[in-house]
Amino acid sequence: MAANMYRVGDYVFFENSSSNPYLIRRIEELNKTASGNVEAKVVCFYRRRDISHSLIQLADKHAKDLEEEKEEEKESPLEAELTDKQKHQLRHRELFLSRQYESLPATHIRGKCSVALLNETEAVLSYLDKEDTFFYSLVYDPTQKTLLADKGEIRVGPRFQADVPDMLQEGESDEWDQSKLEEKLWDPDCPLSSKQIDQFLVVARAVGTFARALDCSSSVRQPSLHTSAAAASRDITLFHAMDTLHRHGYDLSSALSVLVPSGGPVLCRDEMEEWSASEAAMFEEALEKYGKDFNDIRQDFLPWKSLTSIIEYYYMWKTTDRYVQQKRLKAAEAESKLKQVYIPTYNKPNPNQISVTNGKMATVNGAGPGAYHAAGGGRACESCYSMQSAQWYSWGPPNMQCRLCVSCWMYWKKYGGLKMPSRAEVPEEKTPPSPVPNEPRSRGHGPRQSSHMVPVRNSGSPKSSTKTKQAFLLQATRLTKLARHMCRDIIRLRRAARRPFVPINCGAIKAEYMLRVSEGQVGRPPRIRTAQRSTLASVLQFLESRPAIHAPRSHRTLGLQAPPPRRLLSSLPYGPHGLLGKRSFHHHTRAEPEKRPENPGQTTGPVHNGRSSGGGGTRGSARGGVMIRKRRPNLIDAPDDSFFVVSRETRRARRLLSRSQLRRACRQPCEQITLRKASQALSQGPLLAPPHPHPSLRMRGPIVIHD
Repeated sequence: MAANMYRVGDYVFFENSSSNPYLIRRIEELNKTASGNVEAKVVCFYRRRDISHSLIQLADKHAKDLEEEKEEEKESPLEAELTDKQKHQLRHRELFLSRQYESLPATHIRGKCSVALLNETEAVLSYLDKEDTFFYSLVYDPTQKTLLADKGEIRVGPRFQADVPDMLQEGESDEWDQSKLEEKLWDPDCPLSSKQIDQFLVVARAVGTFARALDCSSSVRQPSLHTSAAAASRDITLFHAMDTLHRHGYDLSSALSVLVPSGGPVLCRDEMEEWSASEAAMFEEALEKYGKDFNDIRQDFLPWKSLTSIIEYYYMWKTTDRYVQQKRLKAAEAESKLKQVYIPTYNKPNPNQISVTNGKMATVNGAGPGAYHAAGGGRACESCYSMQSAQWYSWGPPNMQCRLCVSCWMYWKKYGGLKMPSRAEVPEEKTPPSPVPNEPRSRGHGPRQSSHMVPVRNSGSPKSSTKTKQAFLLQATRLTKLARHMCRDIIRLRRAARRPFVPINCGAIKAEYMLRVSEGQVGRPPRIRTAQRSTLASVLQFLESRPAIHAPRSHRTLGLQAPPPRRLLSSLPYGPHGLLGKRSFHHHTRAEPEKRPENPGQTTGPVHNGRSSGGGGTRGSARGGVMIRKRRPNLIDAPDDSFFVVSRETRRARRLLSRSQLRRACRQPCEQITLRKASQALSQGPLLAPPHPHPSLRMRGPIVIHD
């Protein structure tokens, strides 16, 4: 009951989105609307994630400079004891106060929290040990985008406090000269009695009232005698009279002569008389908005007034009748307003909930054989890497497919971060990456994006321009390289290589590896070698010392707008016959054709890495024969960079090459394959049998034409 009762002044969590962290606010008022709902007027607090990165860097730099000054004055080992995890979680506890107010529905309250000003004398670990505890030290202005230090800092140390001298021993004389340290303003052992002093003060008030009657400006402000007498009875008149009496050795006659000089009576004014009515109204408005923050009042409302004048006017204003009237009016309004509100516990399901795994270990590489699991199935918690949880929640961008367990989800909602830094969580020291475009077709993109060696030519069509994507790089981490050797049986390398865009659950592999290490099933992990990268200067020197390798111009590259290849005719033992070739042999001779040789005069050019430069059956067929449909890439499904088309000659030549020669050829796709075995094999005959010629072309005898 008490936990769900919220009062004015409480720090609470507000929920404005099911996926975003809670908002931290302080309740200032509880108002009931005309519809019967309760709205809370709250003060806004901001997290580090809500402020720009440049302001956070300035705040961290300022805090670092202060820490260095403290270390010079007095060594404090508190910060040295913090680990990286504690520093990461401590950033989630820091808030920034603001002067911004907003009204939120009271039904969006999700719990209470505690927010306090940063105590420099207290250990920072105390904020981590307490649950739902936050601290602040700076004030954030969302309109001006500025960070200012809060005025309520604790000033401890020799810079702010005086050194207390040691206690004097008995009989020891004080060496301090009190006349140099202080000034005497009144002597209580004066020769005058209390009655004589009171009579002198009455004369001083009368002189002040008469002086206000002679002053034109004062007569306008205090038109009646009663108001003039009240103004003359203020402390400024009495202080001046007592100071005059002390300076003249408590001689009443000489003191009276000073109060009424030859030029006219002395007029003493305080801040209440110096301020105009408009300035007083502005001060009351500023006091309603900022409270007793006199620096902000002077900066935003009364810049022509000094800070001393504003403070003096405030304490004099509290003695007026207007202050008493406003205090009574506010008390009456507070009686009519709500002082507390009861909000029941919010128990509706969150839209970010995903299917429950019931504590079973999910598949490491996504869906199991013969089954398709939902997105994110088998993935560990993004924060604590746990595989078991009563409920899972989707977290982060949808394309990342990250999820959190119950405890980490509540930590994310309350503190606005993860317990441990995640790969999906953008660090503050780095620049956020560019957003990944949504990809409606997730299947089949692996071969299309992984292909190479055919440049894409933009034809100016809007279809081709909208399919442009960024190039990517698959870079294995050290944990992935280690898992290839230690958990080869569960990681399924061949299956993962065929699906390069499906993420591998490294958390599950790590848990399995730790289990095997504890059971003694695996030995010492292998040592991962680090590749020694050459410097840019050495690479440039290497390239300048060697001539550039240019591709032969005779090689034609298959492109999207390349002209179609010309059809090649098989060489015949006789000359062309015009239109007669279009008619069949049975139409003229009525005889059975005989078979021609299997290998007509077809030549094969030198083999290059990827295709043959000559003609033959690979580029077309004889006229009248069976046409082979060319593989032309679709413009809509065009790849990003290029792809490599492998011909049958290349497949046959691969069998004649060793592994090292094949890798060398892959690194130099524009160079010719100059191997003896390959050239001998190619010289023995064509790599591909040509297509069978049309029956109309299989003939030996002459053609007889009957008129």
